[in-house]
Amino acid sequence: MSPSTESSERDAPSPSRFDRRHTDGLIEFLAGSPTPYHAVAGAAQLLEKAGFRQVSETDSWDGSSGGKYVLRGGALVAWYVPEGAAPATPYRIVGAHTDSPNLRVKPLPDTGANGWRQIAVEVYGGTLLNTWLDRDLGIAGRLSLRDGSTRLVNVDRPLLRVPQLAIHLDRQVNDGLKLDRQRHMTPVWGLGTPHEGDLIRFLAEESDLPAEEITGWDLMAHSVEPPAYLGRDRELVAGPRMDNLLSVYAGAAALAAVAERGDLSHVPVLAAFDHEENGSQSDTGADGPLLGNVLERSVFARGGGYEDRARAYAGTICLSSDTGHAVHPNYAERHEPGHHPMPNGGPILKVNVNQRYATDGAGRAVFAAACERAGVPWQNFVSNNAMPCGTTIGPITAARHGISTVDIGVAILSMHSARELCGADDPYLLANCLTAFLED
Repeated sequence: MSPSTESSERDAPSPSRFDRRHTDGLIEFLAGSPTPYHAVAGAAQLLEKAGFRQVSETDSWDGSSGGKYVLRGGALVAWYVPEGAAPATPYRIVGAHTDSPNLRVKPLPDTGANGWRQIAVEVYGGTLLNTWLDRDLGIAGRLSLRDGSTRLVNVDRPLLRVPQLAIHLDRQVNDGLKLDRQRHMTPVWGLGTPHEGDLIRFLAEESDLPAEEITGWDLMAHSVEPPAYLGRDRELVAGPRMDNLLSVYAGAAALAAVAERGDLSHVPVLAAFDHEENGSQSDTGADGPLLGNVLERSVFARGGGYEDRARAYAGTICLSSDTGHAVHPNYAERHEPGHHPMPNGGPILKVNVNQRYATDGAGRAVFAAACERAGVPWQNFVSNNAMPCGTTIGPITAARHGISTVDIGVAILSMHSARELCGADDPYLLANCLTAFLED
């Protein structure tokens, strides 16, 4: 679909706060964020450059103005309290998620057979399994140490590979590839006999740590092929984890930008959750208490009580930003005929009347107004009636907190692949939309 006429015909685009340099930054962010833990560390670093400071959930909070953020595992919640904000001041929230479908290391990782050393992995989320075949993979994640601290690790070089069976041994493979998650997805990483503790000893050396100090780990494989511009005119970007680090980066950039404003009538927030790809039910997921606790404590820190909290929530709006489907040139029949979002057509408004997305007519008006203020074109997305519709953190946020929520995002191809594809303009168009929303 072409950019929505509701915005593009009514007003000419205004000068962008963000331009193609934002997309350059996204490429760097994707490359440096192989796991949710690295993603929130990178987003926190961006916010700290804008003056935000980390606060601990175990400390007492004050109601002082300025930018603050909480890190918990692979999740981040950041907010900016304007000067003079009252306890009942409502929030404007950008919601996103930090996790992506991938292959995650099992508790006893060292395995192998027939002279091969392998790493036991578990499939995380709705992964397109075939996209992980014959691809050079690194390992990254979080190491938990005996003293209670954690250390990020990232071996960003060819280390693992899931080898596909040669066509000579599977003559019908091009008529339909069927992969067994247990038997066919175990990567190789060497030759010889596997020994218990091999992987952790290797990662200890890579991290300059004594192996005996590592008592826990959360590790995952990632493609080491870097994200890059693609196409004759470099109008596309190919890279990993766009679903949904594209939104995390845009949200962090927008929040950092509005923190410079001194006349905000609300508290802008970025909520980047983990575990969206498997249902959001965790202490760092959207269906957990993290966001509600942060918002409530911010109200109380400013001297408010339950009544102020209720008033603040009643006036709050959340834009749940996640990637959606661009029309696929080879499978156009799988899309809704009247709604064909295109790359570089601007952010999409996602609608599903069965509440797989939380958007309603009032939310549409909020999103359209933000795009209009930013001078950003936008598009509509709805699923083909014959195809099941995915979902996001949007309905969860709306139902759990009673917050008005709108589902939006950027149209991409190859969603849930090890390597996805988007328009090179859409990341900064989204960031401009989110900025206008947060500074309204």
